[in-house]
Amino acid sequence: MGGQLINSKCMLATRNITRMQLDLNLLTALDALLEEGSVAGAAARLHVTSPAMSRTLGRIRRVTGDQILVRTGRTMVPTPHALEMRAQVHDLVHQAGQLLSRDRELDLATLRRTFTVRWHDALASACGPALLAAVHRQAPGVRLRLVAEATSGTPEPRRGEADLESSSAEPSVPGIRHRLIGADRLVAAVRPGHPLADGPLTPERYAAAGHVTISRRGRLRDPVDDALTALGLERRVVAAAPNTAAALPLVLDTDLVVTVPQAVTGSALRGLGLRALPLPFTMPPVPLHMVWHRRHDNDRAHAWLRDQAGSALRGVFES
Repeated sequence: MGGQLINSKCMLATRNITRMQLDLNLLTALDALLEEGSVAGAAARLHVTSPAMSRTLGRIRRVTGDQILVRTGRTMVPTPHALEMRAQVHDLVHQAGQLLSRDRELDLATLRRTFTVRWHDALASACGPALLAAVHRQAPGVRLRLVAEATSGTPEPRRGEADLESSSAEPSVPGIRHRLIGADRLVAAVRPGHPLADGPLTPERYAAAGHVTISRRGRLRDPVDDALTALGLERRVVAAAPNTAAALPLVLDTDLVVTVPQAVTGSALRGLGLRALPLPFTMPPVPLHMVWHRRHDNDRAHAWLRDQAGSALRGVFES
């Protein structure tokens, strides 16, 4: 009799634990659905298929008795009830993560993890070696994926596709954290012996030269043109390159000019023997922000990565 009672209690405890695990999984999925506003976005963030996330949404609807997300045209919008509980759901998921990891110490020697860092090519070239050296010196089991910037305006950390990202603008998307690393200034990169390097550089001489823009989308105009327009000038842009690595060789053996951030591209300019000329007109400094999603705020491994990346980035401005 006593053994049967003990077995019954154990089975009840197991069912309760299973129900708690299920509820936490549902809360995590609900948090992703409410932040992403779409089944596909939530699926990508949690690394599951869209059909699986659709089934989870169905279970959440049955549990809550609410539609949670409803389709309006080509998009999905949260219901009033979903909007009311969005902040509370996120807090619950955050608190659960804290509770489960509160007493876990970070052991870098045994850490096994892959981080994705999305930096533009010049930044990856300037800071990637220092970051990789620091990471593998402290945590040899950690792998880094240095990937190219996306062509869309989608905030990659929010979708879970990047752990860290760089940005020249202060993020305004909810849930995105940032740390200002420093500010760069634009310079005109030219070959040795370029005509612009002979004598005073004026706005008129700068505008009259042939120029290369750097744009992932092939744009032939950027904020430099706006500054020249305010002076009544228009520069002659002859080409657009997708990134800095492609742009710099274009000016190496020609009289073309490419305007780049000085600190970030400094080592590349020196390596190619290019000269950096101060612009003869005022341009605002170019901020550099390190960006991540708030879900990583209390992730000790991610905090360690942020520190290593911050040190590598600051090293460019201090050199």
